[in-house]
Amino acid sequence: MDRRTFIAGSIGVGAAAAISREAAGQKPAVAVKQGGLLLGTVTYNLAKNWDIDTIIKNCKETGFTGVELRTTHAHGVEIALPADKRQEVRQKFADSPVKLVGLGTTCEYHAADQAVVKKNIEETKAWFTLAKDVGAGGVKVRPNGLVQGVPEDKTLEQIGVSLKECAAFGAQYGIPLRLEIHGRDTARFPRIKKIIQHAEHPNFYVCWNCNGEDLEDGGIKTNFEIVKNRIGLVHLKDLYDDYPWREFFQMLKGINYKGYCLAEISESSDPVRLMKYYRAAFEALQV
Repeated sequence: MDRRTFIAGSIGVGAAAAISREAAGQKPAVAVKQGGLLLGTVTYNLAKNWDIDTIIKNCKETGFTGVELRTTHAHGVEIALPADKRQEVRQKFADSPVKLVGLGTTCEYHAADQAVVKKNIEETKAWFTLAKDVGAGGVKVRPNGLVQGVPEDKTLEQIGVSLKECAAFGAQYGIPLRLEIHGRDTARFPRIKKIIQHAEHPNFYVCWNCNGEDLEDGGIKTNFEIVKNRIGLVHLKDLYDDYPWREFFQMLKGINYKGYCLAEISESSDPVRLMKYYRAAFEALQV
């Protein structure tokens, strides 16, 4: 099968047409199609080496309209950022068409050592303060496993109770807490369901992560039902993955999802070209 046939068959005629226009030197439409889902990126890992100006420039050029800044990356938006730099970041996004969708942290709450759990809760609160200062639309945290020797239900309750405290703190700023569905053991939806029950708070949401676990435990429809009223963010993977992308995008539209779908993909030596291909595929898979 030649490349053109593969592209047309894999991501649809609409994407193939967009790619053909790009190859012919015609400027593609930059904005996401009207009525479509919102597309952005996570700095992990595509944009991990970009500063804020580069992030805005590349997103603007490719029609990506939002970004989640993941901690430890070159953008430098961290909780140690001084007040003047926070205002500078806020202004750069305010002056651009790119939305600062959120801040991606590595805060987690499963540890057996309660001092470690408390440290992560306090760090999460510091991220909320940073989010307020830079104008970010949310703070992302994660579950990251179970603890050997500790009853599973106890760990899931501990995670949920910690999330509830953090969500309540973020509520004072009107900034949502988003739990990434993450971790070798904790990405399974029966466990996510228990965490949600303990984290019950109107400011608590989940970040759908497009994991292989989404297709287990009854399948994607069953798992989607568990969290559909709490989806506040979506992380996408490579759109050539063996994942029911069309079905998933239609489910998001079915609940009138208004948040962002963020590409969480590997870095590239030609990132702008990759982002244009990605956007074309993203739009075609919604047809």
